[in-house]
Amino acid sequence: MRSRAAAFGWLTVLGLAVFIAYAPGPARASGDQAPAIPPWLAAHVGDAEGEISLPVLQRARALYRRKVSEGEVGNPCYFAMDATRPNSLSDGTPGRRFYIVCEAEQSFRAISSGHGSGRNLKGIANFANGRTCAANFGNAVSSNLTTGGSYVTAEAKTSFKGYFRASSKRDEALTRTFIQFEGEGDTANARQREIGGHAAVLLRGVCLLKKPKSPYANGKGYVPLGKLVQYAGGRSNGCTSWAQADVEEIVAMTKSNPTTLYIYPEASDIRAVARATASGQSLSNAGLYWNAACLKQIGTPQFWPQETLGPVIAQYQRDHPPPPPRPTPICASR
Repeated sequence: MRSRAAAFGWLTVLGLAVFIAYAPGPARASGDQAPAIPPWLAAHVGDAEGEISLPVLQRARALYRRKVSEGEVGNPCYFAMDATRPNSLSDGTPGRRFYIVCEAEQSFRAISSGHGSGRNLKGIANFANGRTCAANFGNAVSSNLTTGGSYVTAEAKTSFKGYFRASSKRDEALTRTFIQFEGEGDTANARQREIGGHAAVLLRGVCLLKKPKSPYANGKGYVPLGKLVQYAGGRSNGCTSWAQADVEEIVAMTKSNPTTLYIYPEASDIRAVARATASGQSLSNAGLYWNAACLKQIGTPQFWPQETLGPVIAQYQRDHPPPPPRPTPICASR
């Protein structure tokens, strides 16, 4: 019985591979037909947790092959993200929707990644996202929204954020590496927006600690000290945020060796899904994809382009200037 079940499983995988090989994909500048998705990778294709949905993989592979052929990347691995999937699962654990694919070594990993929080401009425009599913996407500066589309990783910069109390007697420095993304099309302003990838970690409740021997001390011998907060199941300012445990691998993979990142959905996908849901049309019948659980939660997704939302945000910021900054308090003694 077990051998028959195993044989059936392999036939299913092989059948999926054949289907993928002939499934329609995005247009390619070279005109070459994409190679069939190999059986080992086809085994990871699906809509369940930890799997990658077919349209996302197809587009990520097409982007990677195009950038390799153009000589822009030579990394043996590439990345993909499905921002239509839940960021936080029903049990509270982060959803795995960011994918690291290394076809040469037959390696596939699914890890967590946050989505853009968006903003609620009171009385003007509400494009805020909840923790679980994203309904709003866009490329406007200061929108805090995720933009789907094509990216290439660029330089990485590591910066000191402050100290946190690792124990009652030991303070530990927090440094965070930021990997800049370069985009094209709707993602072309990624550098202007300071969009990239970094660990989902920050310091809150910061005060100034006297630590003159620290290499990070300011001219008066003080360093920031705060409470360490990890938000792998939370939201970001539009950047791609990963769990701290995954960042070292990603930084090592991309250091001086850029690769591609494809984030789904693009603006055209969002608009097509919005039209289909408004008309009551089945997404599968329309040849469209969105994670079913999140679509049920958000109703209709929306893309907010820079051309329309950018001026609104700029005017709101002029009308609501931030209060003058308060001086950071001095830390109380232990």
